[in-house]
Amino acid sequence: MADLSWLIDPVYIVTIFFFIIGMQRMSHPLTARSGIVWAGAAMLIATLATFFTPGLTNLALIAIAIVIGGGFGYLAAKRVAMTDMPQMIALYNGMGGGAAAGISAVALLGTTNATTGSLAVIGGLIGAISFTGSIIAFMKLHGWMRPRPITFPGQQVVNMVVLALAIISGVLVILQPAWLPLSVAMYLPLFFVLSLGFGLLMTLPIGGADMPVVISMYNAFTGLAVALDGFSFATPNYAMVVAGIIVGAAGTLLTLNMAKAMNRSITNVFFGAFGATEENVEIQGSMKSIETDDVAVLLAYANTVVVAPGYGMAVAQAQQKVKELTDLLESRNVQVKFAIHPVAGRMPGHMNVLLAEAGVSYDHLFDRDEINPEFPSTDVVLVIGANDVVNPAAHRQGSPLFGMPILDVDQAKNVIVLKRGQGKGFSGIENDLFYRDNTRMLYGDAQESVGKLVQAVKKF
Repeated sequence: MADLSWLIDPVYIVTIFFFIIGMQRMSHPLTARSGIVWAGAAMLIATLATFFTPGLTNLALIAIAIVIGGGFGYLAAKRVAMTDMPQMIALYNGMGGGAAAGISAVALLGTTNATTGSLAVIGGLIGAISFTGSIIAFMKLHGWMRPRPITFPGQQVVNMVVLALAIISGVLVILQPAWLPLSVAMYLPLFFVLSLGFGLLMTLPIGGADMPVVISMYNAFTGLAVALDGFSFATPNYAMVVAGIIVGAAGTLLTLNMAKAMNRSITNVFFGAFGATEENVEIQGSMKSIETDDVAVLLAYANTVVVAPGYGMAVAQAQQKVKELTDLLESRNVQVKFAIHPVAGRMPGHMNVLLAEAGVSYDHLFDRDEINPEFPSTDVVLVIGANDVVNPAAHRQGSPLFGMPILDVDQAKNVIVLKRGQGKGFSGIENDLFYRDNTRMLYGDAQESVGKLVQAVKKF
């Protein structure tokens, strides 16, 4: 068989070009789908090219693993509901981190070079942290673990000690000092056990309300680990390096933007145990319910309506009904806009994905800074399953949410909140909005409630 290894580097260059195109197209909702196709094609091409690596063995096992992993991923992606997409992203991101850690382990077992060994150790540390951290994020999002922060006395000290020991054991893997009787085969498992443990300990005190930031941060970790692994080989794998750097850079920028959207630092998100203690404040007033027909009257004769969606819309799978209501109102010359908060939902861009799935035009979507000045002149705001991102407590000194930029829906003339019950948001903080004089609560499943609103509006 002819030696085609000379094709690998040129093919990798092509895949890098495809990755960049895919990432650029993912930056806009209208082209995001094609961006995923471009990136997927790049990954497929890079994988196929790798089979021509000189001296590559166990080709059958590699092929079997690809078929099993690819098949499982395809079936899971087809069957997982949109409401479970954040969990799936957290889980798959963790798998990427775990794979990067595994590659580091193989490189460390065979390396004697201090430079490549150091890169492999750093990549293994970051990949292992991403793996267990993402697993905890998945469990919290999926309800297998309570979403509130899990803390204990001296937690940060314990975390730092575990991290320090992981780093020390990683250094020993590289140096293998003669004065210690243990071999690399002993240091390496210790290194990964400590690294995995630190990822778990670091994520436990992070509350469910911060999961969008956590997911994007661990995504950046995985990308960085993959890039470092690409450098750790005797012959660098530039496809891994560039792909990892792109993912790491994008994840880092997204993480910073998400933290900025909550007016909190990255250190506060990861080490502040936000939501561990509840605010002890008695809110004046009471929640006032409203009937479907009364809401329909407000909507039918309004000039402007703003929809503020949240995770409750995702849980109820109400986006299709919301689109139906939007079309109905626009047919009556009612101007309808959607107010999208950067951290609404359980993953970055969650609301954009759901609304795009329902066919809502991107022109109807407005971010917080664009829509906030319009609320005082808005006739009706429909808050569908959103909580913390519309909580006016963010303006109250002493509240855990104080300083977080929110959607100022409380300034609208009428606010209708679609909610199953009177529970608190994912942060565990009572919502001042529900007690305001201009707010009414429409209780029930969001999909059913919006469906009833559609039928009721048609009567007028």
